Amino acid sequence: MLLSRRALTLTGAGLLFAPAIKAQMPAWIRAAYLEAMAASGRPTEISEGAFAAIQARRQPALARIESYLKSRFGEADPAVVRAFGEVPREYFHYNYEARQNSASNAYETEAKPWAIGFGSALSDYLGQAYMTQACQPKPDHVVLEIGTGSGFQAALLSRIVAKQYSIEIIEPLGRGVQRIFAPIRFNNLETRVGDGFFGWPEVKGGFDTIIVTCAAQYVPPALLQQLKPGGRLVIPIGQPFRRGQFLYIYTKDEEGRVRSRKDVGVYFIPMTGTMMKTPAPAGSTPQ
Repeated sequence: MLLSRRALTLTGAGLLFAPAIKAQMPAWIRAAYLEAMAASGRPTEISEGAFAAIQARRQPALARIESYLKSRFGEADPAVVRAFGEVPREYFHYNYEARQNSASNAYETEAKPWAIGFGSALSDYLGQAYMTQACQPKPDHVVLEIGTGSGFQAALLSRIVAKQYSIEIIEPLGRGVQRIFAPIRFNNLETRVGDGFFGWPEVKGGFDTIIVTCAAQYVPPALLQQLKPGGRLVIPIGQPFRRGQFLYIYTKDEEGRVRSRKDVGVYFIPMTGTMMKTPAPAGSTPQ
């Protein structure tokens, strides 16, 4: 199945961050949803019945996520399941190019990606659950995501970690998504528009985890440089628009040695920008 950009199908040294004091979300009722959508520059309408129907599908979807993670990892990380319960997925169902919400599609029985405009997609929730648990997020972690997309993956991780950063290369999408977190009081998350090939070097001390949500042809050197000793890089690697892509998990030990492990088969639209213009450095492509 061909998926849209960033959609996934499955086949401490440095600056210390104090755990963020996360603001509590407003009670998630229809009025709060409409208010947050308007405040984020995405005014919309939805009936009480339609909103209630979305909420009724939420718990069964959480049960599917928990069951899926148990089948893939042997157990579901409670923090990952809890994060899915805290982040209202319907709020992220929005096409920024068409300026149209698709909240009624949230928590679908058969998990699949949904277009959000400009060639990007809200990835399917089972794939996102897998990648989130593969990151092994912890409460004191500082995390970088390459490819903000809808903002849902960054929002998930922000519910678990101390500080979440995310970079989006598509300017109109990145600018739109920057506005969505404050209205739901997600205050430990920072995004910007830029080329994720270079990471976020201004964050002193680097990152405990870096998650990439587009297919790279090789690992950008800056990402490995910005990974803390003991850190973890989760990245899809493969040729653009071809099958045979795989998720790789890179780890850096306390001495700075990097090891990689091939994980599951995936299919992503490619990382754009510098990645498409710069040949792979010697030894940077896993075998």
